[in-house]
This record gives sequence, C-alpha cells and structure tokens, in this order.
Amino acid sequence: MKMLVTGATGRLGSKVVETLLKTVPAKQLAVSVRNPEKAEGLSARGVDVRHGDFDQPETLDRAFAGIDRILIISADGDNETRIRQHTNAVTAAARAEVKFIAYTSIANAKESKNLLAPTHKATEEAILKTGIPYSFLRNNWYLENEISGIQGVMAGAPWVTSAENGKVGWAPQQDYAEAAAAVLAGNGHGRTIYELSGKLMTQEELASALGNVLGKEVIVQQVDDATYTDIMKSVGVPEFLLPFLVGIQESIREGTLEVESNDFEKLLGRPVTPIKEALTQIVNGISQTK
Repeated sequence: MKMLVTGATGRLGSKVVETLLKTVPAKQLAVSVRNPEKAEGLSARGVDVRHGDFDQPETLDRAFAGIDRILIISADGDNETRIRQHTNAVTAAARAEVKFIAYTSIANAKESKNLLAPTHKATEEAILKTGIPYSFLRNNWYLENEISGIQGVMAGAPWVTSAENGKVGWAPQQDYAEAAAAVLAGNGHGRTIYELSGKLMTQEELASALGNVLGKEVIVQQVDDATYTDIMKSVGVPEFLLPFLVGIQESIREGTLEVESNDFEKLLGRPVTPIKEALTQIVNGISQTK
C-alpha cells in the first residue's frame, strides 16, 4: 500500500509526514509538493518526493500515479482559488483511481457560515461525487493561528478581539497532524466524518489560560470590527489581509466554530493536548526564537 500527502512541506503537512514516518516505512510514503527542492530532506530519508501543483493538473496525474491512499491538505488563498485548486486535486485523484481520500476540512463544513466554509463544502461535495471512500477531517482551529496575538501579549499588548463570546475549539497543529496520520495509515475510516475540536473556549478564557502560562494578567480588549481593523492596521497588518482577519472574528462571534466532539480522542487514543500545555509549547517556541 502506498500513501501520499499533499502540501508536505507546509506547517501541517510536514507534521503529518513526520508522524507517519514513526510507524510507516519510508518506501510506502510519497509526498506531493510544489517545490521538490524543499523536500530534499525527505527524499534523503527514502520518501518518494513528487512534483505536484494544484494549479497544474498534469503534474498531479504524475504525482498521484500508483497511489492507494491520499491525504489532500487544504491549500491557502481565497475561496475561489482554493475551490479551483482542490477540484483539480480531487479529479486527479479520481483519474489515478486512488482507493481512499482524506481531506482536511473545517468544523461543520456542510452547514457552516464560516468565512472559510465555502471552500471546504465544495471540496467535500467534489470528493463525494467521485464515489471514492473518504474521510473528512473537519479541523476546528489551530492554536498556532493565534501566535501573533500571543507575541503581542508577551510584548505587553492586550488581547484584542471583536469575537465577543464566540467559542473556539483550539488545539495544536500536532494533534491535528496525528489525527490525519492515524486516518491515512489506519483501517476502517472509509466514508467517515471527524469533527476535530479541542475544548470550546471564549477569547477571555484563552487569554486567561495564556496569563496563567505567562504568570501575569492578560487584559482583553473587546472592540467592534471597525476598531479591530484600525488596531490591526496600526500594528502593521497588510491592507489586503484586514478583511480576512475581521471576517474570521465575525465568524467566531457568530458561533461557527462552536462544534464540540470527542473525535480527537477516538483517533489519537488520548485526550486532546490540554490548552495550558499547548500554550506553554508555543510560548517556549516564541521565546527561543527571540
């Protein structure tokens, strides 16, 4: 059996590959990457590195050839771009006659009003149309998405948000990576949906947990969207990113990530990493890079 991970040099993909290599022989693992040079380290370890670009379907036909099980990791970009890219990947997987497709989706993708949901709903639908056994890994929210806010707090800034009391199921990327690896390399996951979420928390609760890790009180500044935009602009966020960041705050405020589940525990065989432990790892990582 040969399995393949797309986006394997990205933040999540690289963690998935490292997790797989702990239990799967390198010769059974292939990766599809836009820039094979970035994956030379994997090639040296015996992983089959292939050039695959979601914007160049002909490269995907070569990348997916002879693959039994594939993990399609969602790409970056706006919804329109991602839907096109993901559709290219799904149709290429179908042409390659893969036996199983796992896909990193978003919480409650089918019904969600989240800013990012249209991409994931369309991709899930494209996979369903192929008739190929699948697993939708509906990832809630990566704790690493909050690194810039954590850095700000460590530098003395307040925790700024316009998400009000909206709750999020934060979990570290490593947990999501291990869950994806378990599904790709495991059995019995055909035609499954996993809602992968940590304990639901508000912004205040996350800031409080961060304060416990840092040993200081973290002030939470609840603002409206316009003020949030102004603050983000003042700290150097590029103009083109502002609507996206505000849209995420709005999506959280509207409860689109309030999806709780014990699916993580089913796949990991352990509870999701406690928020204090996960925050400590991030804080230590930031401190070491200073």
